Amino acid sequence: MTLLTVVRDVCAVVGVELPNSVFTNIAANRTMQEMLALANETAQRIAYDTREWTRLRKVHTCVGDGAWVPPQPNPAAVWTGTSAFSLPADYQRMLLTTSVWLSRSTQQPAKFIADPDDWVRRRMRGTIDGFGEWTIFGGQIHILPVMPALTSAMFVYLQKNCIALDSGGFGDAFMSDDDTYLLNERVLRLGMIWQWKAQKGSPYAEDMGNYGDALNVASGADSPAPIIVDKPTYSGGPHALY
Repeated sequence: MTLLTVVRDVCAVVGVELPNSVFTNIAANRTMQEMLALANETAQRIAYDTREWTRLRKVHTCVGDGAWVPPQPNPAAVWTGTSAFSLPADYQRMLLTTSVWLSRSTQQPAKFIADPDDWVRRRMRGTIDGFGEWTIFGGQIHILPVMPALTSAMFVYLQKNCIALDSGGFGDAFMSDDDTYLLNERVLRLGMIWQWKAQKGSPYAEDMGNYGDALNVASGADSPAPIIVDKPTYSGGPHALY
């Protein structure tokens, strides 16, 4: 379903004239300007704010290039190389449960240092956790100790590109009538309907409830609970506990 189809469906519900195009002559069409802004805001709100959709999760790998520098004669030998890696171009945020795993230590993830002052203090003291440690600032992920060449770090993140562009590739905003949403388009439509009514001062409680119900169903199906197989039932088949 394209952006134009979604907008036409929304217009039919909220009592706005159905457009033949969202983008054609949009500079002179205040209604379509509002519809486009609402579509982008709702699409991004659904994609990033409260859910971590499997469709938007990606794995990123940082490859080490560290080299062992022998004593000169003082101080002791150390690893030198890259410790700060640029985040992916489509990076939105880490998952709430994201860990950074180092290939040289797969039994336990590297330690996340949340407090920037703590990160600086640890650098001043020369303290590094035995399983490695990481933090994020300046648009980069910082990983210590320096990873030797041919070793790597991997983590899962939430990407920002929730829209398939008709011109090719993906983006985080609609650019043409034929762009499509990567997530549930019904949820997008219902989200636009209640928000439009709220902005125009119309009753919207029922529409917001419909949106919330659809969002919960879609997100539940996206990340189903694991199935535990228990003892056979009397009919002889497996009994699934949810």
